[in-house]
Amino acid sequence: MEKSDNESKAPSNQPSRPGRQVVLLRGDSIQPVAIRWLWPGWLACGKFHIVAGPPGSGKTGIAMALAACITTGGTWPDGSRAPLGSVVMWSGEDSPDDVLIPRLLASGGDPARMHIVRGVSSPRGGVSPFDPSGDVHLLFEAMRAIPDVRMLIVDPIVSAISGDSHKNAETRRGLQPLVDMAESHQAALLGITHFTKGTAGQDPVDRVTGSLAFGAMARVVTVAAKLESVGDNPARRVFMRAKSNIGPDTGGFDYDVVQDELQGYPGVIASAIHWGDVVDGNARDLLGRVEPSPGDDRAERQGAAEWLHTLLSSGPKAIADIKAAASDSGWAWRTVQRATSRAGVIYRRDGFGGTAIWSISATTTPLAPQ
Repeated sequence: MEKSDNESKAPSNQPSRPGRQVVLLRGDSIQPVAIRWLWPGWLACGKFHIVAGPPGSGKTGIAMALAACITTGGTWPDGSRAPLGSVVMWSGEDSPDDVLIPRLLASGGDPARMHIVRGVSSPRGGVSPFDPSGDVHLLFEAMRAIPDVRMLIVDPIVSAISGDSHKNAETRRGLQPLVDMAESHQAALLGITHFTKGTAGQDPVDRVTGSLAFGAMARVVTVAAKLESVGDNPARRVFMRAKSNIGPDTGGFDYDVVQDELQGYPGVIASAIHWGDVVDGNARDLLGRVEPSPGDDRAERQGAAEWLHTLLSSGPKAIADIKAAASDSGWAWRTVQRATSRAGVIYRRDGFGGTAIWSISATTTPLAPQ
């Protein structure tokens, strides 16, 4: 019997596996639905989002401010109302007790609806560190016990990649379980990350640290940045959309990072985001007009000062811990040392000949470049 053209062209080197078939959906069986928004135009249920920016720009503070809105059903920066719900967060960079929860409280959030991933328990007892590149299935099970999760925050998002985060294929494989989990729970996935150093002037999406797959897979990419003063225009911070596949991709808001003693917790200094005016325009154009060019020594030192100030805002730290944090964030130690006076660092030693400790005053702010 003669084979048809289609039969003769079928692959013959791939044996079929009993019981497994490709599932096809015919278009007329799919019912179109509207995107569900947590914050219209900014945070969508079940979608992947990124907030990126240089060190010290307040990215984690912004994430905590957004979490505070959700946990209280508060108002977004544009005045619209947030749906009341819970937030789950994993952070590989900040401690829950002296950074994350203080910032949530300073932003007016409800800690009873904020769930911090502590680690992974063992059947034999004890808790091991949570690995966002391998323990997503365990997080999925834990989140099933929280019926109203609206947002999942991963800081930094590059930790979700077990392989080389600069390779597209490995990055996509690493991110997919998180993206699938967010879709299953209909929770907004918010990944926090840095800009790659020396990329000023490029498209903000291309400046996201690691593979281009981070920006490609995210449905919305936002940037947080400190803009230098130009002429009569003072220095300011902006939070803007750099990309959106599901809505507007321009515009944003001014914001300040304000530090103060947390009410009801003597001695606990916490930072909070104070939202300002609406910002119009394109993120790349705005950053390009005022952002220092690569190699600008003053800009490098100012960036290091802001990073150092943010790091020490949660309390004094040993110099060895500061060196390790600087290395992880891509800052040369010499640059950090030169930025100490600008950041307002106070030096002391823990006992005679003891550990060197760096701290800052609660009222200190990084000096603007001269």
